[in-house]
Amino acid sequence: MLPDKLANTRPDTPSDLLRQARSLPKVLLHEHLDGGLRVATLLDLLRQRGIAAPAEDEEALAAWFDARAHAGSLAEYLRGFDLTVAAMATPEAMSRVAFEAAEDARADGCVLAEFRIAPLLFEPFGVAGETAVAALLDGLSRSPLPSGLIVCAMRHENDAQIARAADLAIACHRWPARPGAARVLGFDLAGAEAGFPASRHAGLLARVRASGLGLTLHAGEADAGERVLEAGRLGASRIGHGVRLADLLQGPEAAAVRAEVRQHGLHLEICPTSNLHTGAAASLALHPIHALWRAGVSLSFHTDNRLMSRVAHSTEAAQLVAAGFAWSELVQMGLDAAAASFLDESARAQARNALLAWGQVQGR
Repeated sequence: MLPDKLANTRPDTPSDLLRQARSLPKVLLHEHLDGGLRVATLLDLLRQRGIAAPAEDEEALAAWFDARAHAGSLAEYLRGFDLTVAAMATPEAMSRVAFEAAEDARADGCVLAEFRIAPLLFEPFGVAGETAVAALLDGLSRSPLPSGLIVCAMRHENDAQIARAADLAIACHRWPARPGAARVLGFDLAGAEAGFPASRHAGLLARVRASGLGLTLHAGEADAGERVLEAGRLGASRIGHGVRLADLLQGPEAAAVRAEVRQHGLHLEICPTSNLHTGAAASLALHPIHALWRAGVSLSFHTDNRLMSRVAHSTEAAQLVAAGFAWSELVQMGLDAAAASFLDESARAQARNALLAWGQVQGR
């Protein structure tokens, strides 16, 4: 059973849809560890570190995050990260949070998961980047769920700090790992998008790709759809969010845009509920995921920040079906996500087989 009731039941999600959504094998490619803590864990860690919580009990703290999510302001939405990063800022806490994230995903029906975080955020608290990565990998590896870690750089930081994050990802990617243990899989530019183009780091991103790391870039969420194409030109195979790409599919250049997306082999990691909370979409009915899917763009659905947006992967699936998607379409999204995963072929094949088997049973 998942620990946070509010993250798993929503008044607008019929219970039968939610039950079926929980049984659907899911592939998780986009979830920030510092945005997905259990409420009880966050409260416990804040108390351990002597940090004042904005609410005194689990229910009230969950309500605090819910209010931030629905405030209609990205700044309000992001306030919670200051709290979670400070609470997580010991190796023991990071290992705990990573383990619980993997176990929560597994309990929610995930068969493959990639988690991401910016390890250098913990340096001001005295935790070195390598120590943070080791602790996070330890936590993920304690769960039987096939999983891995994506190292993020915060794109509003200076060039030297972003290069340090990339160097950390490359170095940790080379660490030896026992069979089945979680590894560093990829690199990402996250954080404020507008005014901080990825093209500024073209040389650095080429070095990341040459190291063998997967490359996924946040693009086309808080900036124009052209940023998605730019990310593809820079070598990204996956795009965090990418919803503004739909704007480019409305005009006379739509065919050329689709062709370029296919040329780069781009896969969009779309986070529907988070997009509503940050203002990237007005409603689920009007969400660009519909237009992107109709245009044949490879995409899948994800949680982004389970705590901040008070969601689970199953609630995302159930609400997409309520919004008009067929279960067979969600299966195809999962297959596309498995194909785009940075995990090894064995893990991807396991996920594909689970999805195909579930789809065959549903189709009988």
